Amino acid sequence: MEFSSLFTFCLLPSIFFIFLFHSLVKFFNSSPRKLPLPPGSLGWPYIGETFQLYSQDPNVFFSEKQNRYGSIFKTHILGCPCVMISSPEAAKFVLVTRAHLFKPTFPASKERMLGKQAIFFHQGDYHVKLRKLVLRAFLPEAIKNIVPSIESIAKDSIQSWEGRLINTFQEMKIFTFNVALLSIFGKDEVLYREDLKRCYFILEKGYNSMPINLPGTLFNKSMKARKELAQILAKILSARREMKQDHNDLLGSFMGDKEGLTDEQIADNIIGVIFAARDTTASVLTWILKYLGENPTVLQAVTEEQENIMRRKEENGDEEKVLTWADTRTMTITSRVIQETLRVASILSFTFREAVEDVEYEGHLIPKGWKVLPLFRNIHHSPDIFPEPEKFDPSRFEVTPKPNTFLPFGNGIHSCPGNELAKLEILVLLHHLTTKYRWSVEGSQTGIQYGPFALPQNGLPIRLSLRKETAPKSYSHASQLQ
Repeated sequence: MEFSSLFTFCLLPSIFFIFLFHSLVKFFNSSPRKLPLPPGSLGWPYIGETFQLYSQDPNVFFSEKQNRYGSIFKTHILGCPCVMISSPEAAKFVLVTRAHLFKPTFPASKERMLGKQAIFFHQGDYHVKLRKLVLRAFLPEAIKNIVPSIESIAKDSIQSWEGRLINTFQEMKIFTFNVALLSIFGKDEVLYREDLKRCYFILEKGYNSMPINLPGTLFNKSMKARKELAQILAKILSARREMKQDHNDLLGSFMGDKEGLTDEQIADNIIGVIFAARDTTASVLTWILKYLGENPTVLQAVTEEQENIMRRKEENGDEEKVLTWADTRTMTITSRVIQETLRVASILSFTFREAVEDVEYEGHLIPKGWKVLPLFRNIHHSPDIFPEPEKFDPSRFEVTPKPNTFLPFGNGIHSCPGNELAKLEILVLLHHLTTKYRWSVEGSQTGIQYGPFALPQNGLPIRLSLRKETAPKSYSHASQLQ
């Protein structure tokens, strides 16, 4: 064989294998990497780890997961595969910097009960429009005008509790429900209050149930109540249209939209606002009463701050001492008590988002369609962020928290638009409670119940009584609970 032929015979296979090797390397380098899912367990089929989460201290559930798997892990709750994240950086990634990759959502049961047109489930132009309409009714410029009406509701509520044993959480739910109706329907709410209350109280019982629509199930009963609730709202809308008057409440904002919301969209969003405004605020108020009772020096400071407001009104000739928006802006210590309660109690342990496409985060795959839950509770209870996190210490809020470390109302474009209203109604109620009354807890003062919000045992049973006019300036723990 000639040398040239031999060379060709030997060289061609080598060239072929070199070409094949480079082709394979190029192919694997250009192919998408198959990222691993976050570590963790998906629990039982369908029900996942729902019962483990909602039947115990959420601190224990989340902490065990975080200690075992790190700051990102997978689980399965309420019929949904989920990725939970527990660092300020991850919360910012999901809620702010990459918010377009994670749409707001809830489990199927909540989504069907609230209505698919509710603001919680949307992004883009529709969400922007809804948020603008809600903020129009809930920004300080709007709600400052209803302070006297909120104060009237607060005073009536407290007077009905005087001298009797009450379930604090249940009574606070009634108070916050009435304030929610006031902000939504204005003075019209009185006409429909009892029917709305009856239907909504049935509806709420199924919020965290499995979406099994069979006769006798909580979900089935809730969906029937939801249908009746929509019928009541249709009557209210019809009556408003006949009056042909402008209203400054939330319903007026929805109906005044130039592009026009459908009746279904209005109904879904009103039910959604009631859901967002009621139980969470009632839970905060319940915890505040517990923490004030356990911390006499804090209660004293709040009382003196509120008494100073009353004293200034007397000096200015306001004999009725009616609260104003300006008064609530001077309640600095009381506002810190609210902030610290929101942190310690962490009423909303997490929020729901859903990945709209496959997303990579810290080397892990978050699959499209999976729920993503930023864990506010873990962030609020991190000793690296808040020293002695279990200690109730409102003074820590004398310094503004670092960004993305205090998230009681969420963050980003989907943060709660009603947070100013929630803080306002709490301040107004606390003004009258601390200046005129004291309360004592009956039964267990240490237990906590879950389902779904963390609450003091049995909803914090208390007995309310008028303060003695000659109460001393300095209180002992016992005297404050008399």
